[in-house]
Parts: sequence; structure tokens; C-alpha cells
Amino acid sequence: MISVSLFFAFVLGYFLTQLFRVVNAVAGPAVTGELGLDTAAFGLVTSVYFLTYAAIQLPLGVLLDRYGPNRVEGVLLLIAAVGTAIFALSDSIAMLVAGRALMGLGVSAGLMAAFKAFSALVPPQRLPLIYSLHMAAGSLGVLAGGLPAELAIEMFGWRGFFIGLTGLTAFGAVMLLFGVRGMPQATSTETFGALIRGAGRIMISAPFIRIAPIAVATQASMMALQALWVGPFLRDVAGFSSAKAASVVSLMGLAVIAGYGLSALAADRLIHRRGVPVSSVWMGGSVMVTLMQVIIIVIEPASTAPFWIGFALFGTFTALSYPALSRHFTAELTGRVNASLNFLLFVGGFILQGAFGIVVANLTPSFGLESAYDGALWALVGLQVAGYVWYVLR
Repeated sequence: MISVSLFFAFVLGYFLTQLFRVVNAVAGPAVTGELGLDTAAFGLVTSVYFLTYAAIQLPLGVLLDRYGPNRVEGVLLLIAAVGTAIFALSDSIAMLVAGRALMGLGVSAGLMAAFKAFSALVPPQRLPLIYSLHMAAGSLGVLAGGLPAELAIEMFGWRGFFIGLTGLTAFGAVMLLFGVRGMPQATSTETFGALIRGAGRIMISAPFIRIAPIAVATQASMMALQALWVGPFLRDVAGFSSAKAASVVSLMGLAVIAGYGLSALAADRLIHRRGVPVSSVWMGGSVMVTLMQVIIIVIEPASTAPFWIGFALFGTFTALSYPALSRHFTAELTGRVNASLNFLLFVGGFILQGAFGIVVANLTPSFGLESAYDGALWALVGLQVAGYVWYVLR
């Protein structure tokens, strides 16, 4: 098994990934107010994080397999620390974009590096448990990016807050580079070109082609809805006040943390102790995610809050797609396997996020806002059902 210090060194990296992803929602008013930016401009600043995060995923898998997870993530966190410092000192949109881009690049290994490390140190049957515990602990970053971040910005200003994040990020880098012991550094002696060709072979392999479509359909739908569209649905369709809608979104964040704990327990009890295949647990959670969406569509919008929370809770089980896929490959390929899947998830998430808005905008004039949201949700459900059919047929 792994040491507590090693586990929490990688948890801090994922905590920062989650914190950086959401923190601009709180810091935005202070930043735009001081620098005189409009909403569109700050939207550009914020979205750059996702672009650099997604763009690095495929080469990241190669780097993890070649140089080892703690080295790669440690160096990347130093880049993130530089990004937060630039962001804190910014006096123009160009500096904000540069800082945010470096932040996305720097925390891009927060999940994949941990998965690579754990796969080298943990027996395969215990990986779902460790993966779930890691994601549960790291997801505290989402909560830290809410009220705690708002209070910190009120006390120290947004610049002081990001300077503090610079120090925390640099500390995480030092922990990974110098504080981790007993970590195999490189699991592959292949040339860099061979490693890249290996990544290509992974994406056309039978297990990847079977698992990736439903993994992307469920997790990308979650990313699109939870990151953007749940709030507008609750306010504009269900008629919730802004405060009540925000409360539901916060409860969904808590449900994510609880869900990762629940999936860890399920993984340990069912997979490790009773021999249930990890794919069965993963697919069971995925089906519940789709069911929650169907219920949200067919019931009155004002009654959907518990099912949005259930959507977030069961959605955590979809992360078991990583160990479900990794078990088909050897240990030296796990970095590229997980990073390839992660790349598709992020690309899919932002395609679906934009497409959802396009569907709503185009259906609203003819059918009304509620029916437009229902139509967009049905489209997501249809995509997921197609993924299930593909998985079964293959």
C-alpha cells in the first residue's frame, strides 16, 4: 500500500486543480471591478484554464510514463505557481490570460499523476478504493473555492489571495519533488517516439473503443450540467431565487464529496471483498446518473432539487471508468491510458456545454424555456443510451 504522506502529497495537487477550476466564480467581481473588464473578457480569461488543461493531457500521459508522476507533477506545479503569481500581479487582460493559462497547464496532472503513482504501488483490486478516496479528498477544493475563498478575498484582496495560492502551490511542488519517498520514477524505457506511438495504439484498442464512448457521454454530460447549466435551470425554469439555486449547487458539491466516499466504500466491499467486477459498479452508477436526468425531465421543475443532488452523488461512480479501463493494460501504459480518456472527457465536456446552450437557445422561441431545457436534457440522455448500447454490443 501507499504511505499517508505520499497520498496527501498527490491529494494537494488535485485539491489545487479543483480550487483553480472554480475560484474565478468568486474572484471575478473583484478582478473585473479593479481592472475594468466586462463579462465577455473575463469569460475569456476563465476559459483559458480549460484549454491549456485539456491540450496537455495526451503529452502528459507520455511524460508520466517516461519520467514518473511525482517529478512531472512537481515541475508542473511550479509552473502553476508562476501562473498564480502573474495573475496576482496583473494589470491587463493579457497578463490575466497568461497567468490563467499557466495555472491550467500547471495543475493538469492533478488527477492523472496520482492515478499513475497509485497504479505502481497498489494492488489492482484496491485501485478503485484509492482512486475514489483521492478524488473525494481533492474535491474539497471545490468547497474551498466558494465561501472560504470569498472570505479570504474580503480580508486580503484578490491579489493577496492569489499570492497566498502561489505559496500553497509552490509548497505542493516541493512536497512532490523532495518529500515523496519510495516512488518508482520511470516505468518505461521506451524512446519518446515509441511512447507517443503507444498512446496512439491505446486509443484504437478494443477496450478503449468499447469503454470511452459511455465514459465520455456520462462524465461529459455531468461536466456540462454541473459546471454551468444547473444554476440557470433552477433559476429560470424551476423559479428558484438566486440564493436557493446557489444552495442547491453547494449541496451538489457536498454530494460529490460524499459520493466519492460512497464509491470508495462500494469499490472496497463489492470489488475487493466480493469479487464484483469494477465495470459492474461503474455501470451501475452510470445508469443511475442517466435515470436522475430522466426524472428531472418528467417531474415538475420545482421538485427537481433532490434529483440534481442525486445526479451529483451517483455521478462520482462514473470515475470508476478509469480503473475499469486501466485493468486492460499493463502498468507502464497507465499514464497514457488515463490521460487519453481524460483528454476526451474534457473535450466532450466543453462540446456538450456549448451544444446544450445552442439547443436551448434554438428551441426556446418555438417551444418555451422549460421545453427547450427538456429537449437539451433528452439529447444528453439519448447520447448516454447510445453509449450503453455500444458498450453492450462490443
